[in-house]
Amino acid sequence: MITRIGRVLPHFSRVSQRYLSTYTFNDGVGTILLDNEKTRNSLSLDMMDSIHKHIVSNQHDTELRCIVLAARGRVFSAGHNLKELTAEQGPDHHKQVFHKCSELIDAIRLAPVPIIAKVDGLAAAAGCQLVASCDMAICSDTSIFSTPGASFGIFCSTPGIAVVRAIPRMRAAYMLFTGLPITANEALEAGLVSKVVCKTQINEEVDSICKAIASKSRAVIALGKTFFYQQIAMDVSTAYELGEQIMVQNLATIDGQEGIKSFVEKRRPKWHHKE
Repeated sequence: MITRIGRVLPHFSRVSQRYLSTYTFNDGVGTILLDNEKTRNSLSLDMMDSIHKHIVSNQHDTELRCIVLAARGRVFSAGHNLKELTAEQGPDHHKQVFHKCSELIDAIRLAPVPIIAKVDGLAAAAGCQLVASCDMAICSDTSIFSTPGASFGIFCSTPGIAVVRAIPRMRAAYMLFTGLPITANEALEAGLVSKVVCKTQINEEVDSICKAIASKSRAVIALGKTFFYQQIAMDVSTAYELGEQIMVQNLATIDGQEGIKSFVEKRRPKWHHKE
């Protein structure tokens, strides 16, 4: 379901014919709410398709500054729906499920605006992968994170790709090989989440972060996010070489020029949000 300026558009599941996630927009912030408590917000093929469509359909809205990924209920996401991974479904369907998940993760990384995971509860397996793949993650102090796939006979190989790129190898191995959960504070210490706050303060904290992002130039943030992920895979020398070019390119933009000029003139910048 999409809500914007009084307009509501449903996004239906092919199976249950009910919406699995909703998209709302307010003051530059798009919020995607996972809304299927019955399955603990599992990342079924339809759920992933729903989230993916919300991202790609709205990411080029010039008024959009960031996207918050949240969930209804006490479980952010329990991961893939195991009913879709039975032998009866067959390997072709299994490939489709995992490929859709990879598409969703790519959409998060390639989106021109930051995507923030707002976690208040359990994030397990592919749900943990989803959190680790966001640009930032804010969680309540009662949240927990796990990759328990091996306990069900299917190792969390694809969730592990995102997790080990977010946290140290030893901690990732602990999660993947034991299946034991880590607390919110352990996740913060490891680098899986950006910040931990009291359950009663999570809305206020996420709002504060969104306002901070919204006060910046959309074009500058988009340029910065693209380079941020490009340089991670580079050696340091190559990263600096490209980074120099990006900085020069940034300064040549309308908002780059406006930012420097506003600093010199000691006033607030008036962003154009144009690349």
